[in-house]
Amino acid sequence: MRLVIARCSVDYAGRLSAHLPPAVRLLMVKADGSVSIHADDRAYKPLNWMSPPCRIEEAPGVWRVVNKAGEQLRITLEEILSDTSHELGVDPGLRKDGVEAHLQELLAGAPGHLGAGFTLVRREFPTAIGPVDLLCRDAAGAAVAVEVKRRGEIDGVEQLTRYLELLNRDPLLAPVSGVLAAQEIRPQARVLAQDRGIRCVWLDYDELRDLEPEVDRLF
Repeated sequence: MRLVIARCSVDYAGRLSAHLPPAVRLLMVKADGSVSIHADDRAYKPLNWMSPPCRIEEAPGVWRVVNKAGEQLRITLEEILSDTSHELGVDPGLRKDGVEAHLQELLAGAPGHLGAGFTLVRREFPTAIGPVDLLCRDAAGAAVAVEVKRRGEIDGVEQLTRYLELLNRDPLLAPVSGVLAAQEIRPQARVLAQDRGIRCVWLDYDELRDLEPEVDRLF
């Protein structure tokens, strides 16, 4: 990555035109070929940018950045305050804590959070329209299909309804009930789930990970 801090003006020509008057800005050139111009505000959002693929033509005092559509950024450099390059290497990507796959994994290891006496049959139980997140047995031995979401919405209820329709055609499984398990369940989803005989379970992420809640206690 190349980072240039410079007093510059910027002109964009393409589907429309735009102009940034002279000021001190950060010019960021990434290994993927993208170029972005930043001010010392607006958080991560650039003032202007050119997405890859594009090429940079450098001449004394001027950068010309052109993409395959012929659009261009013309960066006029009045004064360069800093010009550094850094090799960042391959980034492993963002790993989000509490995503659905992680919630599913935690529940598979502790199905009792779904109800007393619950046991796991299989994760990603296959159906003709895709896998059910968890197939469990309740304390009475009846099959239960569990759909795991971070946010339970109507789409999740509809999805589980389709799974239940298919699973209940299997005489070795039927009757199969459903559970929508989520960290947050929208009121409309809860109403629809109740109407279809689907039970909703609210998930406490810290409890799933066996962490003490971060609240003050007397005892």
